[in-house]
Amino acid sequence: MTFDLKAKDTQSNARAGVMTTDHGEIETPIFMPVGTVGSVKGVHQRELKNDINPDIILGNTYHLYLKPQIDILEKAGGLHKFMNWDRNILTDSGGYQVYSLSGNNKIKEEGVKFKSHIDGSYHTFTPENVMEIQRSIGADIIMAFDECTPYPCDYNYARRSMHMTHRWLERCLTHLDKTPLKYDYSQSFFPIVQGSTYKDLRKQSAEYIAGVGAEGNAIGGLSVGEPAEEMYAMTEVVTDILPWDKPRYLMGVGTPINILENIALGVDMFDCVMPTRNARNGMLFTAYGSINIKNLKWRDDFSPIDEMGITFVDTEYSKAYLRHLFNVNELLAKQIATIHNLGFYLWLTREARKHIIAGDFKVWKDKMVKQMNNRL
Repeated sequence: MTFDLKAKDTQSNARAGVMTTDHGEIETPIFMPVGTVGSVKGVHQRELKNDINPDIILGNTYHLYLKPQIDILEKAGGLHKFMNWDRNILTDSGGYQVYSLSGNNKIKEEGVKFKSHIDGSYHTFTPENVMEIQRSIGADIIMAFDECTPYPCDYNYARRSMHMTHRWLERCLTHLDKTPLKYDYSQSFFPIVQGSTYKDLRKQSAEYIAGVGAEGNAIGGLSVGEPAEEMYAMTEVVTDILPWDKPRYLMGVGTPINILENIALGVDMFDCVMPTRNARNGMLFTAYGSINIKNLKWRDDFSPIDEMGITFVDTEYSKAYLRHLFNVNELLAKQIATIHNLGFYLWLTREARKHIIAGDFKVWKDKMVKQMNNRL
């Protein structure tokens, strides 16, 4: 993988770049739609490619390991072929899901024993087998196995967890060297900075991760319930240390405002279930604020869903019609809202990129943050 910086904002740390893998170019800043189980929920591949049009999507190691299981993915020739996606894929290591979804997990130095949320069966993830699983899934970018600490988190626990994440990272790297590629393209490996909301731990972890010299780096353990200001403070500590010539990925973030503020701090890559999950609950994001389409006020509003017309659904359907679909629990409602929200998130990061290149990102960002903070 290569990463070329094309422009940097003079009034912030925002950057515009291009990552290139064997599956093509990724223009940054970028939002990655979440395709947890090998599918971006409620969206056909044709709509994903042609209307939402991301350069990269995300798959989840924990979920794909449980279903359809790794042997099926290997027989298919990897996740790209299984889901018929010829662009980039990133897989997270499954660490976050192990801690958040599997009730009775036991975290030890060796790894994590966890209970499947599907059938209650027990499984173990170690740094070694998670590297093997991600080789089999075949994503272009794969993540280190780490522990994602909860919020709030005791300082001593956060410190112990961070050091274990670093030890696990060394095991990931050692095992990755011994584990050949499964398919005819390369994979890039990103380690993950941890340290909860403690500046000294974040600094220590960022320095350790920077020293590994990986092709890109990730920031984990944020957007887990901490106030936005703490998220920004931790991100700033880390981006000041991580190498400027490598992509930086802030995991699991966030709202449109979170994304713009973190772009300003020097982050290049984002993913979050918020646009899809909120869409399924009738919450739409727009450049002028958020809309709860279920509210009575939209009952006889026959204007387009979004006059900006970022995707075809925005002008093809009215607010009143979409509200009606939600009201009668029609599946199409969730599909329309999902395409709208994902289209908006991709538009937002691409617009940010344009303004970074044009040299007026900070002014545009401040205006957008104010606008998007409205409830319509």
